[in-house]
Amino acid sequence: MFLITAFTLGLFGSLHCVGMCGPIALALPFQGMSKGRLLQKMLGYHLGRSLTYASLGLIVGLGGEAIRWAGMQRWFALVAGISLLVIALFSLPVESRINQLPGIRQVIAWVRRMLGRIMGSGEDIQTFRLGMLNGLLPCGLVYLALVGAVSTGQFWQAGAYMFLFGLGTTPLLLVATVGGSMAGIQLRKRFRKWYPALLIALAILFIGRALDFNMPREMSFWEAMQEMPMCH
Repeated sequence: MFLITAFTLGLFGSLHCVGMCGPIALALPFQGMSKGRLLQKMLGYHLGRSLTYASLGLIVGLGGEAIRWAGMQRWFALVAGISLLVIALFSLPVESRINQLPGIRQVIAWVRRMLGRIMGSGEDIQTFRLGMLNGLLPCGLVYLALVGAVSTGQFWQAGAYMFLFGLGTTPLLLVATVGGSMAGIQLRKRFRKWYPALLIALAILFIGRALDFNMPREMSFWEAMQEMPMCH
């Protein structure tokens, strides 16, 4: 059930992706290409992005494994939920601050150089490689998804979580590619209005997951509690 939220997060959050990643797709020299060929190219692009997200999920999933083995998974989900709630309510610019970190800035510079080389090569654009590189660009929505991936507690589930997240972002990005840049601008404006609500929904999900971690699932527990001898 928790993995389904990854696809949902990607689907609703892709309003943000249209504004951030859409211009790259729109800049690709695909004019005059048949619809079938264009669809093939764009699907390769989004598959590459999703695989990069899955790889990032596997990496952070190792941390999730450590948290689970340390018995801290419940507390991690609780802290993550409260943090998201605070960010949403007080509109804290967490994304911009993270992107200013030295290591993150170096990644941004490297990815941009590689994207420029591929798009300026003059050869048949390898959209799969382009998508994989695009998946490394810092993004607040990806940061949220990575928090969700860590909270799964298993590295393979974290990878699946991020892959489903990537697939969820694909439909609207395909629509934006066909609809043009104006569609991307309008969708991004709408996302800015709904972004706090998305954060609050995720916060509630994490907090609920934390509070439900140790709840017994079998009725036999409750039956045993009813038969427990009482001292007077």
